[in-house]
Amino acid sequence: MPTVSFYDTKPYDRDYMLAAAGAEQITWRFHEFRLTAETAATAAGCEAVCVFVNDKLDRDCLRQLANSGVRHAALRCAGFNQVDLAAARELGIAVTRVPAYSPHAVAEHTVALLLTLNRKIHRAHNRVREFNFSLAGLVGFDLHGKTAGIIGTGKIGRCTAQIFRGFGCEVLAYDPFPQNDWAAGHAVRYTRFDEVLEKADILSLHLPLTPETHHLLNADTLARMKPGAYLLNTSRGKLIDTAALIGHLKSGQLGGVALDVYEEEEGIFFEDHSEHGLLEDDELSRLLSFPNVLVTSHQAFLTHEALSEIARVTVSNLLSQGGWLEGTLLT
Repeated sequence: MPTVSFYDTKPYDRDYMLAAAGAEQITWRFHEFRLTAETAATAAGCEAVCVFVNDKLDRDCLRQLANSGVRHAALRCAGFNQVDLAAARELGIAVTRVPAYSPHAVAEHTVALLLTLNRKIHRAHNRVREFNFSLAGLVGFDLHGKTAGIIGTGKIGRCTAQIFRGFGCEVLAYDPFPQNDWAAGHAVRYTRFDEVLEKADILSLHLPLTPETHHLLNADTLARMKPGAYLLNTSRGKLIDTAALIGHLKSGQLGGVALDVYEEEEGIFFEDHSEHGLLEDDELSRLLSFPNVLVTSHQAFLTHEALSEIARVTVSNLLSQGGWLEGTLLT
């Protein structure tokens, strides 16, 4: 029976993981703190660790894990930019992930953010709770007939594109590895990255974070977006240069921004800071001050279906002993 040290635990993590088939075959050590080089000693005596997006498995952390006998790092997420894969390979630590859980969960949240921001639903909700039924300042626009740009057409990007097609949007897409048969079947047109920026009324990012995609949207590329366009990001925060984003919001270049991720979200998202009354992150505080910006705290994945699938695949990976599920093994 493997012993697993489980980090950055939230109540829903524990509930869904323990309910997954096979979970009773694992001895769990649940920790609310994140895994870093400073906390790696807590994995002593464990065969595996289970981590999330804000745990930091750099070379120092991985070396300590290897010295403690850890031979498997199971990511309960799709992204793996928080892990030094080369170091893990050298140290003999297998790294697995959950490559796909519910693309519909993230795609639907992406469009929900847009609808909320565009139709001012959050502002209207706050008003009517104070018995203010005025419609002043709540004008939005029809999605029907608008052009939606999708950057990245993996499973989530394709689901999002199909939702926009359902609204009657024209959909332009960019991906270095186009899915031409899918595009033809859903009336989606692949084109150049620059053309998507220039023509999209709504731009939605669905990319992994790599050295090539880091700050994909920066001062230069944001300036090439269609004036008044809406920008959506439910992928990775570091795809966008926050300082440049603030600059283009101040200038009025962007009509609205909806984010479920943030460039420096580690230590902020997933935690309750309400008792402090302020944020130490000045750029996030500035973003939150704009009336045309909507931010949620990395919750796009948070559906029953997605959490169930994350738990199922993670437990299967932990029990596999080398027989990893297709697509889950990184090292």
